[in-house]
Amino acid sequence: MFKARIFTLYPELFPGPFNEGLFGKALKEKIWELEKVNIRDYATDKHKTVDDTPYGGGSGMLMRPDIISRAIEDNIKKSEKIIYLSPRGKLFNHEIAKDLSNQKVINLLCGHFEGIDERVLIKKNIQEISIGDFVLSGGETAAYAILDAILRYIPGILGNKNSTEDESFENGLLEYPQFTKPQIWEEMTVPEVLLSGDHAKIKDWRLSQSEAITRDRRPDLWQKYKKN
Repeated sequence: MFKARIFTLYPELFPGPFNEGLFGKALKEKIWELEKVNIRDYATDKHKTVDDTPYGGGSGMLMRPDIISRAIEDNIKKSEKIIYLSPRGKLFNHEIAKDLSNQKVINLLCGHFEGIDERVLIKKNIQEISIGDFVLSGGETAAYAILDAILRYIPGILGNKNSTEDESFENGLLEYPQFTKPQIWEEMTVPEVLLSGDHAKIKDWRLSQSEAITRDRRPDLWQKYKKN
């Protein structure tokens, strides 16, 4: 069973959206497990303080390494992967999601304030991952996105095992356009090829559409696709 452990100052935010739909059903069926660790439980003062001012000055506060370390040591085995959600981390993508889905346990560390003392990141060999070139007020939002992407690859969670195979990025391209009923809507019709029943032609059309969309919207992916 796949297990996700979230280190957060706001455990009440979880499971949140993962309580519903296919993810919620899989959670109840024990296909995967979600554990929450309240970082404040490892503070030692009566106010449950987890942060302090940074050495060298600067605005904002930093999460203390001793408190983060205690939370980690009390909950994580040495072999388990720890990920700190940080705007300076490696950019998250579907390949990382697939790789992480093969782990038995992943630990997501949600930062706040101006971040976390560098020493605990080094000492605990914590990997930093970013979901984009922007800053969030806390790591919980990023944790939702990363966990959502990972769970799609856990066997038994999605109703159709082929659902992830035709999605954007799986073959290096963005996904082709999709259509459903009604056949005519707002004077717009479904492409004739999709009504033809000719699976070879449909496959060729979808590939050509994916290529055109990728070339137009993501030149970086297009160049990578052409090299492969």
